[in-house]
Amino acid sequence: MTAAVGRIGGQAWLMDAWKTMLRIRRAEEAVARMVESGEARCPCHLYIGQEAIAAGVCAALTREDTIWGGHRSHGHYLAKGGSLEAMFAEILGKETGCSGGRGGSMHLTDPSHGIPGTVPIVAATVPLAVGAALAYKMRQEGRVAVAFFGDGTLEEGHVHESLNLAALYRLPVIFVCENNLYASHMHWSERRVADNLHQAGVFHSVPGERLDGNDVTAVREAARRAVDLAREGGGPTLLECRTFRWRGHVGSSFDLDVGVQRRGELSSWLLQDPLARVEQELGESAERTEVSEEIAREVEQALDAARRAPPRRAVRMMDHVFVTEAACGR
Repeated sequence: MTAAVGRIGGQAWLMDAWKTMLRIRRAEEAVARMVESGEARCPCHLYIGQEAIAAGVCAALTREDTIWGGHRSHGHYLAKGGSLEAMFAEILGKETGCSGGRGGSMHLTDPSHGIPGTVPIVAATVPLAVGAALAYKMRQEGRVAVAFFGDGTLEEGHVHESLNLAALYRLPVIFVCENNLYASHMHWSERRVADNLHQAGVFHSVPGERLDGNDVTAVREAARRAVDLAREGGGPTLLECRTFRWRGHVGSSFDLDVGVQRRGELSSWLLQDPLARVEQELGESAERTEVSEEIAREVEQALDAARRAPPRRAVRMMDHVFVTEAACGR
């Protein structure tokens, strides 16, 4: 029995995790092709290479728990149960998109699966998740909120205010830092003195842990501990998940960020592919082949349905932008 199989859940858990990660990978590859062809007109920040974090964290949550994703959140949305067809339709600006075709790649929502919304503003997920956690505690609902964010987020002032508030009131919130080493095109060493993001909450009495973000089982174990602590009234936890995005900050190019070549780390990170690591543990099987083919069909069918869906209606473009008399009940 391998190390990961011997930790939590065994082969059944690993197969479920692999399915989630493979669905994310194939969906993102489809989005990349749409970006390259010009079919996708909105900016798309791809999650390829980071799939184990979303899959591991969301596996530790219930449907009622909420996640708050940033601009690179296709993986979070799918791992929490969001509709593949609705995501494709949103990226293509269709009426059937999860945000009515008005939001595009960075504004995904599915409240029925605990996804109130994703936001493109760096660090915005943190106070949103803290506010949600405060509401859950005040209403004694037993729910947990999760903020996903990149390493650059911890350089924003309101993040530390949020960490302090969450610790002071022992709020049921998990802070998940997906440290892919770059904020846009800038390596962490160009922005920070020390490589110590897992300690960012220490001053605020928020415990932190550094994880191999490409090990889906390690991520789920840590997320479960943090979720259990939060539900029991123990307050927040910060998880720094080390990983690497294979594509650029935005768009489909490999290892190229807004026209700037990265430092050549991609080749070594390809060897740490989170999917390949699980596949090695699972071994070859007829089930794996069937699942792979099934997911390929699912992605193609969802994309075909999204393409055939009607475009967003111009009359709805201003919905939720201004308060109307109808919304006020007048």
